[in-house]
Amino acid sequence: MNESVLRRALMIIAVLGLALGLGVWRNGIDIASPDAIWTAATLPVVATLAISILRDFWIGRIGVDAIALVSMSAALLLGQALAAVVVAIMYAGGTVLEDFARGRAERNLRALTDRAPRVAHRTSAQSTETVPIEQVAVGDELLVRAGELLPVDGILIDASAVLDESTVTGEPLPKRRGAGDALRSGTVNAGEAFVMRASAIADNSTYAAIVRMVAAAQTAKAPFIRIADRFALLLLPITLLLAGIAWYLSEDPIRALAVLVVATPCPLILAAPVAFIGGVSRAARAGILMKGSAALEALAQIRTAIFDKTGTLTLGGAELLEIEVAPGRQADELLRLLASLELASHHVLADSIVRIARHKTLMLSQPRDVREHRGEGLKGQVDHMSVAAGSRQLVLGNEPLPRWAESGENRYLDAQVLRVFLTIDDRLAGILTFGDAVRQDAVDTVRALRSAGITRIVMLTGDDGRAAEKVSASLKLDAVFADATPADKVGTVEAEKATAPTMMVGDGINDAPALAAATVGIALGARGGTASSEAADVVVLTDSLRPVVEALRIATRTRAIALQSIIVGLALSGAAMIAAAMGHLTPVAGALLQEGIDVAVILNALRALGEGRLDHSRK
Repeated sequence: MNESVLRRALMIIAVLGLALGLGVWRNGIDIASPDAIWTAATLPVVATLAISILRDFWIGRIGVDAIALVSMSAALLLGQALAAVVVAIMYAGGTVLEDFARGRAERNLRALTDRAPRVAHRTSAQSTETVPIEQVAVGDELLVRAGELLPVDGILIDASAVLDESTVTGEPLPKRRGAGDALRSGTVNAGEAFVMRASAIADNSTYAAIVRMVAAAQTAKAPFIRIADRFALLLLPITLLLAGIAWYLSEDPIRALAVLVVATPCPLILAAPVAFIGGVSRAARAGILMKGSAALEALAQIRTAIFDKTGTLTLGGAELLEIEVAPGRQADELLRLLASLELASHHVLADSIVRIARHKTLMLSQPRDVREHRGEGLKGQVDHMSVAAGSRQLVLGNEPLPRWAESGENRYLDAQVLRVFLTIDDRLAGILTFGDAVRQDAVDTVRALRSAGITRIVMLTGDDGRAAEKVSASLKLDAVFADATPADKVGTVEAEKATAPTMMVGDGINDAPALAAATVGIALGARGGTASSEAADVVVLTDSLRPVVEALRIATRTRAIALQSIIVGLALSGAAMIAAAMGHLTPVAGALLQEGIDVAVILNALRALGEGRLDHSRK
């Protein structure tokens, strides 16, 4: 039988037993004594709990549930069947309430799996057929209709597409994608139908990886909760000692029973799991996948942040840094001509140039008579003009630079950039400089991390020291480790981790060992199935640094809520235990009071599902 069903059944039995016993007692019906009915309703809860405790003890774990078993057993032995059945209802009701809270917290995670794509429309020269996504192979051309989920990862074949990527990346607005852009499974076609080419099978696509991470998040248990279980080793003897003292001083075993009852069950075992699963669910809504509540709790204690450079602090591609324009020319026109010429190129830079031009909504022309000089550049005809683009040697030969271009040549001397010289009808019209630019949100992210309590921020990169130092200076980082191999990265992470809890943020395959070595590894904008996303504890599904700060904020707030619920709950239980020891609470009244405490701490723990305050401060 499913455990949640069993817990509901036990609660129903206990409630019906209490009601039937009260009915017999009130109306004097002689079918059975009320105590016998209440005892019969309590015994299934006692037996189930005893089996559970023995199972936990067998694997070396003692939980605070033991107090519930002791109090119910003692109540039955002392002839207090009414108190025993109230405790049974309290305990069974608490577990059912926890199931309800857990189910509410997991709703956002289950929504991801429930909407997973099931079929794809595979096209051919003859027809279009609908097939299960398991039958889609790499290279298949797929039709995605308006409003449909993308079934697998792929490349856009048509000129453009509009996608709602909010479920996968957290981005609220639809995104327009152009021909050749990479597409992720699980996103929604928010525009007209388009054709894409599958670049991965279903099991290796982004959405399948998300589903696997969700499963891990739902089953993992945080160390914080295991620590909570270990509190039982201290709490159980304290409770028994207080009950014994109350019995000894009052010579009344019922007073000892009241102490046991009011200590059952402890808020410790209810608040922590509800709060942490709520935090994991809240992160999922923000496009941040936590691989279990253990990652979330560890993230709340981070004090050192290590960032990879290329693709993490920087954009990781050939971005347009500057266009130097000859007198009488326009920058956008030069970019348009260059991108038009690059339509005929297979060079790695060509896609970036075309993407940049299309992002600026420039109208490209079809080039003619294009000749590609391997490693040097292109020459061809665009709009009846002779256009050449490439290295200075290819375009200008030994001719000197005009005066307007000299300052840029000096400025980029020895810099890690690619300079593309562009001539129109054999005259130098402009120079376009491409390089790896710092992300626009990097400065704000570093500032927000420091405000959130991160005391040390480090860059760890395989790039050369000069380029790394330049980026570090612009972001005001605490340290830079350059020219690092994957093994060097692991060593650096281990060294930092020995000083303080450390998170590593990266995006590449070479970052995977360091991500795994860190206290918390965060894969930035990772594609499903990549080594970095598999090695990381947290996966940010959008290509941005801002969710790193948001993940830290959610983790910190969730842990604070869990601690608050536990401390307040234990304090209230402790006060009630003292009152019971002094004779101010009967066993039945104590049980009802403890039930109210449990409900309060669970409701407080559910606050982890909410947004919380927008500040990033950590106390």
